Amino acid sequence: MKLGYLGIDQYGQHYKIDNHPRQELCDQLGKKHADKMYVDNTKTGQTRHCGYIIGGRWIDVYEVHSWNQGR
Repeated sequence: MKLGYLGIDQYGQHYKIDNHPRQELCDQLGKKHADKMYVDNTKTGQTRHCGYIIGGRWIDVYEVHSWNQGR
């Protein structure tokens, strides 16, 4: 069961996110613009979206799931 998201910037600052990562991070940082951040997969050569760059902060976004999966 997904509980929400967690954002972590390059300085180790944590951001709790409920449902909408881009919008909630912009609101928390007082900004209106966000660029997507990507990471390369060296084995396949493909890229994937991993977070956002907002106001000079590079924020990786992770999904948070419950440990026991509803037990």
